[in-house]
Amino acid sequence: MRREIFTDEHEAFRATVRTFLTKEVLPHYEQWEKDGIVSREAWLAAGRQGLLGLAVPEEYGGGGNDDFRYAAVLAEEFTRAGTPGLAVGLHNDIVGPYLTSLGTEEQKRRWLPGFCSGEIITAVAMTEPGAGSDLQGIRTTAEDHGDHWVLNGSKTFISNGILADLVVVVAKTTPEGGAHGLSLLVVERGAEGFERGRNLDKIGQKSQDTAELFFNDVRVPKENLLGELDGAFIHLMTNLAQERMAIAVAGIAAAEHLLEITTAYVKEREAFGRPLARLQHIRFEIAELATECAVTRAFLDRCIADHAKGELDAVHASMAKWWATELQKRAADRCLQLHGGYGYMNEYRVARAFTDGRIQTIYGGTTEIMKEIIGRSLLG
Repeated sequence: MRREIFTDEHEAFRATVRTFLTKEVLPHYEQWEKDGIVSREAWLAAGRQGLLGLAVPEEYGGGGNDDFRYAAVLAEEFTRAGTPGLAVGLHNDIVGPYLTSLGTEEQKRRWLPGFCSGEIITAVAMTEPGAGSDLQGIRTTAEDHGDHWVLNGSKTFISNGILADLVVVVAKTTPEGGAHGLSLLVVERGAEGFERGRNLDKIGQKSQDTAELFFNDVRVPKENLLGELDGAFIHLMTNLAQERMAIAVAGIAAAEHLLEITTAYVKEREAFGRPLARLQHIRFEIAELATECAVTRAFLDRCIADHAKGELDAVHASMAKWWATELQKRAADRCLQLHGGYGYMNEYRVARAFTDGRIQTIYGGTTEIMKEIIGRSLLG
């Protein structure tokens, strides 16, 4: 079905993204996978190409365009290229809104130009060893010491954790913490007592640095409080819909791409003297997956269009996130099976898609959390 949510300007941007990936990312990606981290030069190249800070106002060096459809194009093309390691979506769609919507004028002028140029790489630190989706369980503390906070605690599974120059940390600023006692503090590279642990060894997305972070009596200036004191819970809830939409967009794009490469494979691969595509079971598998992708695409495109107009609510974002990522997981499993032994080989795209995509149903809120949000909205 022909998609109707994009204009000629969006498609021109898509061409720009594809050129960037071809020139600046794909030639280096295998090395980044081996290194477990991408080159900082790639971030600078993304900044030069105008791919960072799309929604940041022009006066701070950004693109000045908050149309989410451009973010969707970025997510789709990075997914199709199989290059999640360069976490542009995290930078733009998750951290960016915190800085632009909550930052003071001084903070915006201090951080946003580097954010847009690629000189400042960002991360958000919520998850802890004992607290994942449940923000009530956060134990990292920030004590008020007059002109600064003293931050203590640890975070884990932090994407961009090694490269990040600026980390938005969720911490307790009241003893009880919870919904009314959490704040966002910005910790900058080089702060005394801020240490990075190991670059975590994941089963997929090897080039996307994911780290443990440790805060030992870190002095955080009062001017690095982002948003309202004790207001982090509301700030986080406000921005989670966009995070989940970005993950959902990548999910359906991955499923569609898996369908595309597997359809081509079964037409060429022979078994019992004829192409796999001639076997009824294979045709049924492809038919089922194609139908699931088509139905999901229709819903996702509606959600993208609604979000671009500021009309998408948290419930539908949760629906999009769990449905698209679970489809991606099923598609990766079924498509790998249809590739047979070759599907288990890393040189085939389906193998890497299988391991790279497995995290999608977990981060940004697990499938189970998404269902709970939806269920509460319907049943109270």
